[in-house]
Amino acid sequence: MPHRTDLSAFARALAQRLPGTWTSTYHRYTDDEFPLDHGVWDTGEPSWAVGQRLGHHAVLDGPDRQHLYVLDRERSPGQFLVVPPIPDGFKPHHFRRVDEPGGIAVPSDPARAAAGVVRRVLPRYQHALAAVRHNALQPDTVRRAEPAAVSTTVTFTWYRDGAFGALYDSVPAEVRMLLYGYGFQYRPHEGALLLPAAYNGIDEGMARIQAVARRLTEQGFGVNLRPAASAASAPPPPPPTKTAATRSR
Repeated sequence: MPHRTDLSAFARALAQRLPGTWTSTYHRYTDDEFPLDHGVWDTGEPSWAVGQRLGHHAVLDGPDRQHLYVLDRERSPGQFLVVPPIPDGFKPHHFRRVDEPGGIAVPSDPARAAAGVVRRVLPRYQHALAAVRHNALQPDTVRRAEPAAVSTTVTFTWYRDGAFGALYDSVPAEVRMLLYGYGFQYRPHEGALLLPAAYNGIDEGMARIQAVARRLTEQGFGVNLRPAASAASAPPPPPPTKTAATRSR
């Protein structure tokens, strides 16, 4: 697509109005080149714009290894896009829990554009960049702590009919009231505390199971999930009585 001839001059004027010392470098390229190797630190419009092969862009280099891209904004000749690039030299896990700073559309007036960048881009960018750098200083390998030892474990089973629960006699008395509070029901003829199958397979049922497991571990109990016994291991039915056999004859 044709590129705007005023982007280079605008980027230089913008750099002069940002706090600290900023310089601007203009890059022009063919459609076959992909100069934005590290992409933009934004998932919105700037990210989409990069995929349009804009033909040129400018890079603003600032203090403390800060960088900003200046891009054309397609179909908006009175505006540009200013967005931070994804910083290089970091590993994917360094970006965990770091919000993308994002970029903004700015008017072609450098003074007004600089005011918007200072107010809306730089604070978020500087905060995100500091967080990533902090993460990079932490050890790459952080092993999870061994689980605490417990004296009592509550064992649950997911039965073939969809019910989820535990044998009543295996559940400590102080745990039963907690299970009742989350919808478990006592089935005397089955000898079990069960979460009805109607709760399972949906968000509500999973939320109840997760909440029960969390509460139990918070109270110092272990939580175990075991498969239901197979039909082959179930006890055989009792043999018919003599009275029943006589009646059948």
